[in-house]
Amino acid sequence: MSDPATNPTPADRSAPAVDLRGVIALLGGFPALSGIDLRVERGEIVLVAGPNGAGKSTLLNVCAGLVPVARGHAEVLGTDLRGDRGALRHRIGLLGHRNGLYADLTVAENLAFWADMVGANEAEIAAALTSAGLDGRLSSVRVSALSAGQRRRTALAVLLVRRAELWLLDEPHAGLDPSGRDELDDLIRLAVASGVTVILASHDLERSRALAGREIAVKGGTVSEAA
Repeated sequence: MSDPATNPTPADRSAPAVDLRGVIALLGGFPALSGIDLRVERGEIVLVAGPNGAGKSTLLNVCAGLVPVARGHAEVLGTDLRGDRGALRHRIGLLGHRNGLYADLTVAENLAFWADMVGANEAEIAAALTSAGLDGRLSSVRVSALSAGQRRRTALAVLLVRRAELWLLDEPHAGLDPSGRDELDDLIRLAVASGVTVILASHDLERSRALAGREIAVKGGTVSEAA
């Protein structure tokens, strides 16, 4: 998963994965996030809880560099989000309600496509397939024929191949059966053990609390540590 050309510098490594202070983000001219403060250390799993419309997805999109910061201090993986946000995106994996896969390609072909984009080798593809439990017969199955859980695991395997250092997961357990959720959690823990940082927004609080080391609450565009 590592490559000297894509890994951050030692100075980056000493910085938190996410450092937001007084951040205001606008959507349609209105503040979707209103002066939030959030610090996430590298290797953490942080749960983002809150009602629909509270700003959970916007927070993830800000961290991904997809929503511009109107005011405040905002650094992700040591990169200033008020500067070149595009330079950060290859280091971040955002998984929303869509898996972002090519349905007419096989599991292995999807991984190979992204491997080619970042210069990952065959060994990294094989390792990602094995980690996600997609090696063997499943690797040659078209995504359109996979179960919901298998598709979600394929999407996370893509993040492994892409060498994403920060995973931003929006309702990752949605639509999965209990066994699929267990498999997903195992893969997230495996990624974190290898150095990945994970922020996940979820309504499945019981399961996500068992997975995360810390919980924050988003309400009305503001963030607070959960009690």
